[in-house]
This record gives sequence, structure tokens and C-alpha cells, in this order.
Amino acid sequence: MAKRGKAAPEEKKAASEYYKLNLKAVDDLVTADESNSPPVSQRELRKYRSGPKIHLSDWVRSALITLWFAGAACFFFLWGLGVYVTSQLDQMVILSVALGAITDLLTNNALRFFAKTKEAGDRFLMVTRRGVGGLLLNVLYGMWVMFCVVTTYNVINVILVSLSGARDTVPLGVEPILFGVLVTAWDFLFIKIKRTALQMVRDARAKEGKHG
Repeated sequence: MAKRGKAAPEEKKAASEYYKLNLKAVDDLVTADESNSPPVSQRELRKYRSGPKIHLSDWVRSALITLWFAGAACFFFLWGLGVYVTSQLDQMVILSVALGAITDLLTNNALRFFAKTKEAGDRFLMVTRRGVGGLLLNVLYGMWVMFCVVTTYNVINVILVSLSGARDTVPLGVEPILFGVLVTAWDFLFIKIKRTALQMVRDARAKEGKHG
């Protein structure tokens, strides 16, 4: 009986210390942010990331996402509505608007979701603005990309017809995979031009700041 009496205060003390430690852990978790969290190496973070064992570069992953959504837009809006919308001009307008809307609502959000950091996905976006303004800009951008893609198809078909001599046929038709490849190629080209122009502006401002 005496042993039990002696053990009781020790057990209470241990329980008290246990709850103190847990309360401190909860407080640390609630108040944790980037300023008071210890630095963690990328090697350590990769241990806790779920996903495939094949690691793709940011550019390859972004290209595949852009290609997939652009191909889906072609499949559903060009092939799917082709029976009901017979005018080629109407088809192109519908597809360009759909491409811009899908870029704003799906493609850009997917690129942001799979980005490793908060702002890393923006470097693969032509339009980084969100909301209604971003949607309108993406629709306009989708029309411009569509114009470039249609022009590319026409140039390829002119070359193929001149080589084959069959002027009453269209050698290369529009299908989702090649359409997605062309959209991705033009999109990445325009993003590269945008990033280069912005870098030139930043360099010019930096030189002005040094001389000023």
C-alpha cells in the first residue's frame, strides 16, 4: 500500500509534464509560419511528397498539362460540336473562346497546383491575373493562339499540297494531339518572349538605378 502512495504523485507529475508537452506542440503548430519554421532541405521534403517515382522537369510537366487540356478542348468543342456547327469560322471562334476559358479555369490552376512553390507556376502562365479580368485576357489570348495555330495548319497544308500536287484535298486535318502540340509550342514561345521582355525591362531599370 505504501508503494502505491509513493507512485501516485510521480504518475501525476508525469501526466502533467505529458500534457504540458502536448500543449506546447499544439501552440507551436498553430503559430507556425515561414518566419519561425526551421529550414528544411529539398532532399528531406522529397521523402514526404507523394506521386510517381519518375520526376519530370517543370517545363516538361507544364508542357504535358498544357497539351492535355488543349487537346481536350479540341476533342470536345471541335470534334464534339462539328456535327452541329458546320461553319469553319464559327468552329474556330467557339474553339478559341473555349481554349481561353479552359486555360484560365483549368490549365492555369493545374500548373499552380503542381508547382513546388507558391509563385513557381506563374512563370509558365501568359496571363497571371485572376478573376474576371484574367478570364477575359485569357480568352483574347486564346483567340491569338488559335490564329497562330490555324495559320500553322494552313502553311503545312500548302507545303504538302505543293509536294503532292493534290490540290483538291486537305492533307493534314485537325485532331487533338497535334492541335495540343501546336498550342503548347506557340504558348511556350509567347511566354518565352514575355519573360525575355520583362527581364530586359528589369535590367534597364536596374542600370538606371545604379547610374541615378
